[in-house]
Amino acid sequence: MPLLGSLIKGTITTCGYQTPPLLDSKKAQRKTLIKLLRKAKTTQFGEKYGFNEILNNKRDLFAEFQKRVPIYDYDKIHAEWWHKTQEGQSNVCWPGKIKHFALSSGTSGASSKYIPVSNQMIRQIKKTSVREILALAQYDLPSDFFTKGALMLGGSTHLNYNGIYYEGDLSGISTGNIPIWFQKFYFPGKKISRERDWQTKLTEIVKKAKDWDVAAIVGVPAWLQILMEQIIEHYGLNTIHDIWPNLQVFVHGGVSFNPYKAGFEKLLAHPLVYIETYLASEGFLALQTRPNVDAMQLVLDNNIFFEFIPYNDDNFDNNGNLVSNPVALTVDKVKENEVYALLLSSCAGTWRYMIGDTVKFTDVKRYEIKITGRTKHYMNVCGEHLSQENMNMAIELMEKELNVNIKEFSVAGIKHETMFAHKWFIGTDDPLDSETAVKTIDKYLKELNDDYRVERIAAIKEVFVEVLPSKVFYDYLDLIGKTGGSFKFPRVLRDEQLNKWNDFVKNYNK
Repeated sequence: MPLLGSLIKGTITTCGYQTPPLLDSKKAQRKTLIKLLRKAKTTQFGEKYGFNEILNNKRDLFAEFQKRVPIYDYDKIHAEWWHKTQEGQSNVCWPGKIKHFALSSGTSGASSKYIPVSNQMIRQIKKTSVREILALAQYDLPSDFFTKGALMLGGSTHLNYNGIYYEGDLSGISTGNIPIWFQKFYFPGKKISRERDWQTKLTEIVKKAKDWDVAAIVGVPAWLQILMEQIIEHYGLNTIHDIWPNLQVFVHGGVSFNPYKAGFEKLLAHPLVYIETYLASEGFLALQTRPNVDAMQLVLDNNIFFEFIPYNDDNFDNNGNLVSNPVALTVDKVKENEVYALLLSSCAGTWRYMIGDTVKFTDVKRYEIKITGRTKHYMNVCGEHLSQENMNMAIELMEKELNVNIKEFSVAGIKHETMFAHKWFIGTDDPLDSETAVKTIDKYLKELNDDYRVERIAAIKEVFVEVLPSKVFYDYLDLIGKTGGSFKFPRVLRDEQLNKWNDFVKNYNK
């Protein structure tokens, strides 16, 4: 086995060093867009918006594309186009029939979004996943790491079939299509991965955990933390390394890891290598390619064309809704440390589709980004412009100062007397005084965000905190059918979503 590990590591290292140098971002994206337009020019969508004519304008391809094709959000593209695909029509937004739909985890509302996943998109995800494996060459990992297993905690691979298409969590779709050569290294295996009941799946994993030599874990931080806590409790351990001594890598994505990090690391005997990925329901968008960098590199040459809308008052209203005629930039026009809403055109038939995430570039030359939040998860009831990044950082700083493990949180902007207030819901199983939490969160947000500091004087008259057991958050997700996989609790609650949550909390212990 040590010899096998050396051979595998040597192969990965060799391939890793042969990875091409940084791409010319403009050329790579131009080539990608041309490929997508050519492939889809005879679809219903391509014929309506003149993909042939766009391709003929070689001098200003990007501008012609933006002029002819409107920006779509989910409701608009589903109402006009994707519903036809769900009904079984071919050649709607992408050639052929779409056989898979991913239930989007981007919302915790009552209904799910159905995102098309073409066969080409499945291949896109596989290809980018291989790049992530090759990137391990940049990390100082021992040879025997490559002979151990990886635990991938995701949605069920047993997809629902309605006679027209299969539907399920993207992690379930992609895991069900993992390469044969990787299956011997993959846990929890086919049988447990097919389990649809989340708690049953966790229970089965806990039972089998002692039989596995796990070197890497992959998944959403909150659910993996819950799993590790259950394993430690079941076997009477001190840390997860008592049962998985070779655990060295955590590949995560979907939400910021920072608020979870302190509580997560209490379950470890020694530090892990953290690798972030950006695998959305719409495709594998970015991956961390080098160590000691808190950023991910966009995948510019694998069937996804990106556009970036500056997230400011010129392009979005206070509720995160897009205004008419927003400015959309290509990757070669962006600036570092400015926040952008992301548009995608892809090999699954998404065209100028606003994914709902916001990002900022940390290095434009390396096209490296960080996810800063969601377009609808900004708090801006009166001009405070509070980002999800601000919220995550304030929670992380409060955890360190007060030595508490906060597993979940959310915030709402509410009317208070003649002005406004922020109400925070904090999920922790540690003792936490709500008044102390108010003062601490407020202090850090004033330091992190000048607009918030000003509005705390002018318009945000109060900050409230309701401390709840973490179980309340997970039970609510279970109630609305969003347990496990890549589902996560929304960081900002508004309108009907807030009303339902308030009713749930009020009646939770009755």
